[in-house]
Amino acid sequence: MSATEMTRTGAEEAPETQAEGPATTGPQASAGRSRRWTAARALRLLTPALVFLGIRQVGLLVLSWMAGENDRQVGPTLRSWDGEWFLAIAEKGYAGVPHNLVDAHGTRSDETPLAFFPGYPKLVGWLHDLGFALVPAALAVTIVSGVVCAYGLTRLGALVRGGSRRTSLILVALFAASPMAIVLSMTYSEALFCAFAVWALVFVLERNWIGAGLCAAAAGLVRPTAAALILAVGLAALVAVIKRRDGWRPWVGGLLAPLGLVGYLAWVGTRTGEWNGWFALQRRGWDSGFDGGSATLRFSVEVLSDARSVLEVATVGLIVVALALLVIGFRRRLEWPLLVYSLGVLVMDLCSNGMMNSKVRLMVPAFTLLVPLALALAKRRTSTMVLALAAVALTGSWFGAYGVTAWGYAI
Repeated sequence: MSATEMTRTGAEEAPETQAEGPATTGPQASAGRSRRWTAARALRLLTPALVFLGIRQVGLLVLSWMAGENDRQVGPTLRSWDGEWFLAIAEKGYAGVPHNLVDAHGTRSDETPLAFFPGYPKLVGWLHDLGFALVPAALAVTIVSGVVCAYGLTRLGALVRGGSRRTSLILVALFAASPMAIVLSMTYSEALFCAFAVWALVFVLERNWIGAGLCAAAAGLVRPTAAALILAVGLAALVAVIKRRDGWRPWVGGLLAPLGLVGYLAWVGTRTGEWNGWFALQRRGWDSGFDGGSATLRFSVEVLSDARSVLEVATVGLIVVALALLVIGFRRRLEWPLLVYSLGVLVMDLCSNGMMNSKVRLMVPAFTLLVPLALALAKRRTSTMVLALAAVALTGSWFGAYGVTAWGYAI
């Protein structure tokens, strides 16, 4: 049969075929299309949350396995180390922290709890005051913050040069699967800080200066890492002022950004009677201070020559990977506020001494380092991308679970 005959035959049969079923026009068809469109839109809207929560669930399953292998319980593990401090502050305030919670030297003063920023425990405390149990309230704040961060990363992945929806979801997956992302499921403050940080950077790229300033100010009440965020937001606002863009808004955004961090540091200074009170607490309690990176370099050399644990070797490797991703970000000409933020987080982490085993955890807020990797994976075949993300998720889940169960030192 020729193509012409096939076309003619199909045309003749079409009315008969259509007559076999009821008409799909009118209000019923419109309602069906509306339902299908709504379902598709809902799925699209929920995808970032589903990606984030799905990968975090994998991390929790690996944690459950590792906890069993090391005679640990999952519940206490999720609130261990700094989590105990945050829970105590949330329940009874700084003055009510039990005296069994001590610093790295096993000592304690009335000012020691002030080393922990108030943003996260304050939110947990508000939920607790409403009648929620303390630990579920803390985990709820963590999980909700992680989801909010996932949506911020989704927006960020679409805003960057060369970005797309595919890039956005890969970025969410990489963040949820990153080494020590286990803290995004613990009673820790990283998830809340990352939520404020990513939206501040999104607002910078969108030139929403008031939103950027408010998010940076809020982040300053959560973690000292906000200094890197304030630097990025402040410089971007300054450039806008110099170029006379957006009127008075960059002025206001730039002035708002440091209020949270500066305000808390000033308050601690008045409580301790030292102008640098918070830094003094960190130095006395955790030997933490800026040393230009000498302690990190010394630690890396010692680990590579005589490591006590696979975690320490992996830590050095991940430091190298982070530095490489920073260089790649510069070479790919990633938006400069994101580079400033990445550089600031790494400088604050790697150029300070103190707990070397916390280096990878303190890099969790440096999610902007993952943008070049997300852009690269977005260009690969779907099968390659999925396999790569699965490998990252499993490896990161093991690293985090090992760090909080098998490793006997603070993370």
